[in-house]
Amino acid sequence: MSRTNHKRRAKAEINVVPYIDVMLVLLIIFMVTAPLLKQGVDVDLPQAPANPLDVNSPEPVVISVDRNGLYFLNISSTPDSSLDGSALVAEVQAALKKQKNRPVMVRGDKNGMYQNVVSLLVLLQKANIDTVGLVTEPGESASAGNT
Repeated sequence: MSRTNHKRRAKAEINVVPYIDVMLVLLIIFMVTAPLLKQGVDVDLPQAPANPLDVNSPEPVVISVDRNGLYFLNISSTPDSSLDGSALVAEVQAALKKQKNRPVMVRGDKNGMYQNVVSLLVLLQKANIDTVGLVTEPGESASAGNT
């Protein structure tokens, strides 16, 4: 009679099912909360019948001007903090140096002073940033004002 020595060994396999369950729960949480995240500064945009940006174009550099004339930059390390003119221009130039064909867009509050947007455009022009677009909300109010 031979006695075999059977030792139990721990299996070194990873059980993937709980891992997949956790990943799916995290995915659902991110999918639900992503649309709720507030992007940038709250600016009340004017309305105009305009075409949207091409979906294939690179992510734009968006400069927001609130009703008090403060500047905010979406690509800044702190997009909710205002920037002065020189810091804003330096960050925009650095972003355009990395990717030259990146569009630059200005979001101006419709209740703010027009001079604030013009001052920003002059700052950008002095920094040789010549191609700038204005962000608006879609609507028909622009044609109503031409009576």
